[in-house]
Amino acid sequence: MAQPVVATSPAVGGGDKKGGKGIARVVGGATSGALELICFHPVDTVAKRLMSNQGRINVPGDMAATRANFNKVIFREAANAAPLAKYASMFPGVGFAAGYKIAQRTYKFGGQPFVMDFINNSVGSSLQSAMGPKKGKVFSSAIAGSLMGIGEVLLLPLDVLKIKAQTNPDVLKGRGLVEIFTKEGRGLYKGAGWTAARNAPGSFALFGGNSAVQYGIFKLDDPKQATFWQNFAASIGGAVSSITVAAPLDVVKTRIQGAAFDSTESGVTIIRNMVKNEGLGSFFKGLTPKIIVVGPKLVFSFTIAQTVMGYLEGALGK
Repeated sequence: MAQPVVATSPAVGGGDKKGGKGIARVVGGATSGALELICFHPVDTVAKRLMSNQGRINVPGDMAATRANFNKVIFREAANAAPLAKYASMFPGVGFAAGYKIAQRTYKFGGQPFVMDFINNSVGSSLQSAMGPKKGKVFSSAIAGSLMGIGEVLLLPLDVLKIKAQTNPDVLKGRGLVEIFTKEGRGLYKGAGWTAARNAPGSFALFGGNSAVQYGIFKLDDPKQATFWQNFAASIGGAVSSITVAAPLDVVKTRIQGAAFDSTESGVTIIRNMVKNEGLGSFFKGLTPKIIVVGPKLVFSFTIAQTVMGYLEGALGK
């Protein structure tokens, strides 16, 4: 008697292994972006408004005036409103932020492993021979991150609209999305060069610092074997390095993107005016708040992305 034929699906670990990796990376990146937006959009608004502020908040010897200035810079029109109204004012541009953040994290966290695979397959053996196995892997990860950071300028229009909604909402009032894209066109890519200049070293430090902790401190042979807490610690190393390295150009980028659409002030002019009117310390405005409150946002999303990707790659690769 003939045996019944049992339908079987292709083994994910075989021909579909690469597809499983792709799914894991896209889902991991998108998940981290969505959760980050829900938890941290108000924090991002605070940081952007602090960086866009060109006045002095601190009044030496007058704590009440300092608090009043801080309250006005952060909450703006809602400075004298009730607590719930103040909290609600921290969500400007949330629609733009949703599109940008999920696309950004999917692109960056999900795409970097593909670029790193390409680098490792192309010149990985040469790098590891010259620098040592683990240092070569760290360098490959950092370079892949830097390249992804530069390519991130493709998403700039959504970032520009998010920042304007957070720092200069009047320029968006009464205007639909289609009208904005049609009328502003290339203006939505204002600051693209400065964004790439900020992203290249920032992303290099993010992925490089993360990998350095994984390979150097935890002595991992494969980052996908990292536990949640190892991913968390590695993400802290990468996030603090990235925020600090990118801080000066991040301030310039934020001021360019936060200006009115018809502003002709260049990045060089902004830098010159900052040095002249605010001093060199102005390039690190908002650094401490960013490390304290934005740092956890990046740590959170990077940890979630790596943990979800590691889990799904293991599950789908079986």
